Amino acid sequence: MRNKNLDEVFGSENFVCIITLKKTTGSTSRLLSSTADYLLWYGKDISRTTFRQIYTLKLDLEETTGRYDQVELSDGTRRPMTATEKSGESPLPAGARRYQLDNLTSSEYRTDTTVEYTFENKKYFPGHNAHWKTTVGSLDSLASSGRLQSTGGKSLRFVKFLDDFPATPVSNLWSDIAGSIQSRSDPKVYVVQTSTSAVQRCILMTTDPGDLVLDPTCGSGTTAYAAEQWGRRWIAIDVSRIPVALARQRLLTATYPYFQLKDETRGPVGGFVYKRKQNNRGEEVGGIVPHVTLKSIANNEPPVEEVLVDRPEIEPNITRVSGPFSVEGMIPPPVDTPGDSDGTAEVGAESNGKFADRMLEVLRKSPVLRLERNRTVTLKNVRPPAKSLSLSAEAIQTGEDEKPVAFAFGPENGAVTETLVHQALREANMKGYAHLYVIGFAIQPNARKLIDDGGLIGVPATYVQATPDLMMGDLLKSLRSSHIFSVCGLPEIDVRPAGGGQFEVELLGLDVFDPVTMEVEHRRGDDVPAWLLDTDYNNLCFHVCQAFFPRTSAWDNLKKALKGIYDDAVWDHLAGTTSTPFEPGEHGQIAVKVIDDRGNELLVVKSLPK
Repeated sequence: MRNKNLDEVFGSENFVCIITLKKTTGSTSRLLSSTADYLLWYGKDISRTTFRQIYTLKLDLEETTGRYDQVELSDGTRRPMTATEKSGESPLPAGARRYQLDNLTSSEYRTDTTVEYTFENKKYFPGHNAHWKTTVGSLDSLASSGRLQSTGGKSLRFVKFLDDFPATPVSNLWSDIAGSIQSRSDPKVYVVQTSTSAVQRCILMTTDPGDLVLDPTCGSGTTAYAAEQWGRRWIAIDVSRIPVALARQRLLTATYPYFQLKDETRGPVGGFVYKRKQNNRGEEVGGIVPHVTLKSIANNEPPVEEVLVDRPEIEPNITRVSGPFSVEGMIPPPVDTPGDSDGTAEVGAESNGKFADRMLEVLRKSPVLRLERNRTVTLKNVRPPAKSLSLSAEAIQTGEDEKPVAFAFGPENGAVTETLVHQALREANMKGYAHLYVIGFAIQPNARKLIDDGGLIGVPATYVQATPDLMMGDLLKSLRSSHIFSVCGLPEIDVRPAGGGQFEVELLGLDVFDPVTMEVEHRRGDDVPAWLLDTDYNNLCFHVCQAFFPRTSAWDNLKKALKGIYDDAVWDHLAGTTSTPFEPGEHGQIAVKVIDDRGNELLVVKSLPK
């Protein structure tokens, strides 16, 4: 089940394997249910691909322990386990050890080991086309160590105890974890969220601490969450606002154990500390476990030690939170300059025309604008305007008084500019439209301010956020019409001195213009899901310096984990509407971004008082 597209990207020679991941429930089907997902593993260069063997404790795998169906009692007597002992209904006698009879031969004739061997006055022969796995002298060592046993016939077997190696290597069949399982401490918050255990295993198997992990389909941020936990750097990408907001909140409110570091000065890149430890029952519980093998017994060698990469030493008195990270929007700026004589202008105009036609068709099929509290504005007779310079569409807004409204579409790959808004407002006013709707995927702060002051030019205006999923072709078919276009509010903030040359910002609320009633509705600052502050905005990249989640319980887990360190005032602040005092930056301005209930990001920029 190779993937041709991935073969083209990575090269078929860099295909590693297919991993089968068992699901908790099967997908319903008329013919046959599907109970597994598949992971395709490719390397950039298979000769340099990192691989760290993952182990699972045998006691956690019934299919593994079930093969250890023999028992050695404390007096040395050996017998098969009873049915009740296998099922767990009856405990094993004190001091008993479980074992299995393992194969002692391999195929192929060899001169020195395809020979008869005498054990307990009986001769055993591996077969004419087989050989013993070790030399005759090593077989004597196994016999003296009590590691040989006859099956009663002509077969001689190796006695392999369950505690010889408490773990078993994980293969490409992952039946011990399920792709849809979510723990109570890490509940499912996104419809296609992958289980943390599956992503964690992929990261531990293919990377080392300090390595960089890339997830081009971020979703709820499971990859970033797991990478952060295990000391990996990460980059996560998504085109939709909602998963980005979910991932950001998940990381900001996550807690992790603190792993002991080999070199504190280097951080995770220096590696974690692993130790060998046993509990009161003598079971190996540390990150280093001995691996007794046929070879080590036969040659009287000390057992090799295996490192369980998912069991580093944990500092019990330290709770760790996510390190600093940034969320950046990579939206190309619109290009307003005319093209050169080589035809660039004509190509750009043709491309913009196709995009406007596509947006017009979407608006015709989904003539619904979504307002606050699940209210909507419905349109009819959506059509292109006649002889227009800046407007993209016109329609009739239904209601008690039907009125003509105009639309201006922002660029396909960029933010709505102040110039576009100004020209559209002038034309809408000149042609007598009752309202102007500016639809875009993003908007510049000055353009947004001009829209909210649109009445000054003669016609009221409203900014409408278009879902980025419109850029994804056929995926639009699965969208509800009321989710395509939504009216966005504008954050209302107060910037004031805080003493000592510092400033603080208070989120007063969210002003949402209702184009039906022509009134501005105010929403309190403590009634928004999240708001973020950039204390030195450079007009290019929004850098989160402070984050607040007023209307959410996302801080609860973090609060419980750190209760002994921070008092309630800290949590009240993180769920509040007033920032921590900050020093003014070199750009002399701040930006506040509010995340509303639909995942829209609403930005306002203000200069700091001189």
